[in-house]
Amino acid sequence: MLEVREVPEPHAGPGEVRVRVRAAGLNAMDGAFSSKPEFAAQFGLTVPSGLGYDFAGVIDEAGSGVAGFAVGDRVYGGAMARAAADFVVVKTPADALWHTPDGISDEVASTLPVAGRTAAAALAAIGLRSGDTVLIGGAAGGVGVFAVQLARLDGATVIGTASEGTFEFVRQMGAEPVAYGPGLADRVRALAPGGVTAAADLYGTETAQAALALGVPPGQITTIAAGPNPPGGVRATRGGADASSADLDRITGAILAGKITVPIAATFPIKRIRDAVELQASRHVHGKIVITL
Repeated sequence: MLEVREVPEPHAGPGEVRVRVRAAGLNAMDGAFSSKPEFAAQFGLTVPSGLGYDFAGVIDEAGSGVAGFAVGDRVYGGAMARAAADFVVVKTPADALWHTPDGISDEVASTLPVAGRTAAAALAAIGLRSGDTVLIGGAAGGVGVFAVQLARLDGATVIGTASEGTFEFVRQMGAEPVAYGPGLADRVRALAPGGVTAAADLYGTETAQAALALGVPPGQITTIAAGPNPPGGVRATRGGADASSADLDRITGAILAGKITVPIAATFPIKRIRDAVELQASRHVHGKIVITL
């Protein structure tokens, strides 16, 4: 059960900064932590805990020994199960923390750490190249919207699985939509008579299995949510942990240049966090959900 609680205000110690959070982006795993204690335990969490990983805001305290960050800096980053709060204390430089570029809002910045880095890592795992035709499973989701647009920037043709109600949205992101479900491989074959050369499954294993059926080599297929041993010998990507240090710079640069759009499906004040998590869990969201503080 989700509820907003008053807790003691944290403060920055040596080597730490405190961020006054302005926005916290939700990801699919966030709601699962609160509802599935066994899943939370895999990440070293016990329930009850805080919620959210992605945040953006302004540094308002800096402890001794901090380098590269100062009070007043706009920043965004990640803090496991702590992001949806008035304040987040993070270590520097060990924790995930980046300066927010001028021209990018806190709401947009708060969507980037997990989804942006996961999308970049998935495409890197399959060695996506210009001229490829890539099948992306879950194209309308929080990771999918980044994966589709990054693949297009790489020069690939993109086919994205989605529900029929999201087809126009997927087209706006730059992909040719295809309905998920039984018969996926046949529908993709009809859309791409020249063949599919790579695939990234961002939800389950259906897309990976369809890609195998279409003759895509296992080394050019990746999954992010199928566990460490996905079917058919395809690659398992660990998400943002596999991203490079340059991936977020590339993404923010593309946003500023108007080459990537970050669709924010809905924003909720912190007092409505339960509504936000329920919407996220519905799996019918076009883009990202953000908590504002």
